[in-house]
Amino acid sequence: MTDATGTTGIEEPVLLHTAGRAAHLTLNRPKTLNALTHTMVRRIDRALTTWEDDPTVETVVVTGAGERGLCAGGDIRAIHDDARNGDGSASAAFWRDEYRLNARIARYPKPYVAVMDGIVMGGGVGISAHGSVRLVTERSRIAMPETGIGFVPDVGGTYLLALAPGELGTHLALTGTPAGAGDALLCGLADHYVPSAALGQLVDDLSRLPVREALSRHVHTPPQGELAERREWIDTCYAADTVEEIVGRLLDHGDPAAKEAAETLIARSPTALKVTLAALRRARRLGPLERVLDQEYRVSCAALTTPDLVEGIRAQVIDKDRNPRWSPATLAEVADADVARFFAPLGARELGLAAGDGATTEVIW
Repeated sequence: MTDATGTTGIEEPVLLHTAGRAAHLTLNRPKTLNALTHTMVRRIDRALTTWEDDPTVETVVVTGAGERGLCAGGDIRAIHDDARNGDGSASAAFWRDEYRLNARIARYPKPYVAVMDGIVMGGGVGISAHGSVRLVTERSRIAMPETGIGFVPDVGGTYLLALAPGELGTHLALTGTPAGAGDALLCGLADHYVPSAALGQLVDDLSRLPVREALSRHVHTPPQGELAERREWIDTCYAADTVEEIVGRLLDHGDPAAKEAAETLIARSPTALKVTLAALRRARRLGPLERVLDQEYRVSCAALTTPDLVEGIRAQVIDKDRNPRWSPATLAEVADADVARFFAPLGARELGLAAGDGATTEVIW
């Protein structure tokens, strides 16, 4: 095995090595559940450039160090500090490179095998669910929980969830509910189910076999999910035009799970909920991933100037009192103009991915 940088990389936040026909990328911050930093994003991008031009590398395999999961998302403590004490420029620069990486992963010309074992949230979804081969296990818990911290699903999350059947994506985006293996497959967030006990052998097989052949040895029928049986009330309730009406339908439906979803929404940031619903509905009309990422960049940058992002991270991560004080505090107080400003053009600061969108890459595996 050799490190793509020529070093052992033992203390590196991203470990890189090649084994046979496969190149391996391991997120290596297990104490933070492999939360992404700007340095990690840049390192991943450089590695993908190296491997794209290396004829000996036929497959890229992405895993997470530790036992808890692939990646819990971005380093939101750093975002909290930047939004509270800085000018937001560090977070905007991080998102610019992260979203460009997400788009690159979606267009990568070689098989990109993402092992979505354990917890996969936020930015972790961005580096995995855009890949060409996405694997889940019985331990997988895939979520975009941003509304709980006063933020909006990003890293192409609104693109992915907008494509889910019916209103399943709206439910997952607004509530932040984790999807297990069966539900992730149903919603289009993953492609194959592999028991966690088989992952080691699968990764070994990828070093010497084509992806399709390696998968054929280890893919199994996934366990039953929960969302298929809940489609009736999810599709009915989340088809409403406003978040207020969605909450009302959920409360009136009668299914205990629908009431639980309503109670979850009532505890979320009212502004984040309304912006998320608008972002999802817009994403359905935007088309390619690059256009949606451009929109998400506008939304994310706007969120840096609102009180809910700092307050949400404080309540959930910093102080952990789980008692955020949202501003505005109710859905009724969030005006249409408050939502619209999240989508305002950024001028020279635009992400600008859409200028080169529509590109297609055929991945042979």
